Amino acid sequence: MKKLLVTGGTVFVSRYIAEYYIQQGYEVYVLNRNTKPQPKGTKLIQADRHHISNALQNIYFDVVIDTGYTAADVALLLEALGSYGDYIFISSSAVYPEYAPQPFSEKTAVGENRFWGRYGTDKIEAEQFLLNQNPDAYILRPPYLYGQLNNVYREAFVFDCALQGRKFYLPKDGKMNLQFFHINDLCKFTDILLSKHPSQHIFNVGNPDMVCVREWVRLCYEIVGTPLEFVSVYEPIEQRNYFSFYDYEYQLDVSQQCQLMSQTKPFAQGLKESFEWYKDHTNMVVKKPFFDYINTHLV
Repeated sequence: MKKLLVTGGTVFVSRYIAEYYIQQGYEVYVLNRNTKPQPKGTKLIQADRHHISNALQNIYFDVVIDTGYTAADVALLLEALGSYGDYIFISSSAVYPEYAPQPFSEKTAVGENRFWGRYGTDKIEAEQFLLNQNPDAYILRPPYLYGQLNNVYREAFVFDCALQGRKFYLPKDGKMNLQFFHINDLCKFTDILLSKHPSQHIFNVGNPDMVCVREWVRLCYEIVGTPLEFVSVYEPIEQRNYFSFYDYEYQLDVSQQCQLMSQTKPFAQGLKESFEWYKDHTNMVVKKPFFDYINTHLV
């Protein structure tokens, strides 16, 4: 049985990855401080990743999947590891500057993005440090991830609006496009990397098709079964006060991913699965005070 290490393992991306690879028959270890419930079937290595000491030295991991944020995160993990096989780092599309030509390809020069700020520049430094230390590592740059276990208040916010029978306050005309990627597709692509070991080591990953905000909201309301009425909101109101995304449209070129993985989960199906999970796990989502702002300033 192959051994796989996931850093974190208690929240959305890392938790889903851990549970996915348990189902794939791996012996899955998670590295975290044990402050939250652990994924069922995993083996806990209880440690702060900044103070791992020798907790990893005597275990050979066939695969390491790292969801860290900074170069220091990567450096400390590499220092703490003994020998290991494949290393996959979950980075972000936030590494691309907003002014670069779109769609962003893997060859687009990375740089600070004014919407993502330090989060994006930290990921850039982490990627660069990792590849300097291990040129065989793989780096994945997803757009907005969605699906079961998503603790970010995105689709869950729209589901809440629909469940409460609310009008939906739409940024402008709702034509801003968004790019998503289902968390299960992220795992399937890591499977491909582990089986095929392509010579390319940095991949944009995401759905090839964009979806506009209006259509995204419509699908969410349709899944809940609630009639939808839009109210358009225009500047100078900052949309992040009442909506889940910045006023920023971008697209990743995922043609390299599509050459290796020809299909992704149909978007409506992925949203339906998200809702089925969310109905029983509303307490796992970190909710923002959008309704307070809407009730005070927009209604």
